[in-house]
Amino acid sequence: MEPPEESGGPAAIGTLSQPARTVVALALAAAAVGVAVHLLMVFLHVAPSNTATKKHGELVGSYIYPEFEQNWKLFAPNPLQQNIHVWARAEVRKDEGGSEVTGWVDLTAMDIAAIRHNVAPSHTEQNQLRRAWSFYAASHGEKDKPIGVRGELSRQYLQRIVEDRFGPRLNGGDVVRLQVRSGTTPVAAPAWSPEKTDTRTTFQVLPWWSSDVADQVDEDEGGEDAS
Repeated sequence: MEPPEESGGPAAIGTLSQPARTVVALALAAAAVGVAVHLLMVFLHVAPSNTATKKHGELVGSYIYPEFEQNWKLFAPNPLQQNIHVWARAEVRKDEGGSEVTGWVDLTAMDIAAIRHNVAPSHTEQNQLRRAWSFYAASHGEKDKPIGVRGELSRQYLQRIVEDRFGPRLNGGDVVRLQVRSGTTPVAAPAWSPEKTDTRTTFQVLPWWSSDVADQVDEDEGGEDAS
């Protein structure tokens, strides 16, 4: 008595019809190309400056940032010595007319509260907001001017996170504008160190941003009225 054939192996693929085998082959080829492109982009991103990175730097940056950014601060000889909190507030357009501005909401404190005493904290709660702010700060110069394509990309990324935290509706109205600020507090030097550190908090307040969520709501309502 012959043992039954195992399912899922090459023999199983061989039993597929010709169209099905074509689909499987195309899917495998697409996956291989996708992996190859990803590895190439990451390689160009981390490689020393060369002709290819200079010529295609913006293309590589638009692919890498922010989701695939490579960060080596874990191994840095001088780790971060600051506590940075990110706040946000919203302007709400009330259903009955008028508008109001909410108080500042400490988004970082919300993440810390979700992480504390959690044996398996979410990667999003640990890093999303923190990395978004670092990305924004590193890609903007004086007077909040964006530096290249990364600057605008970082603003959009940070804004999407804040919009997601507030949602499209708040306090009986639509969120129409958002504003973000940061507070940076240097960590005090240890008692045994002669180093003197100014531990006063400095703030950076960004301009108001129109909410993309509110714009989408207006478009949807306009479409419904037209229909």
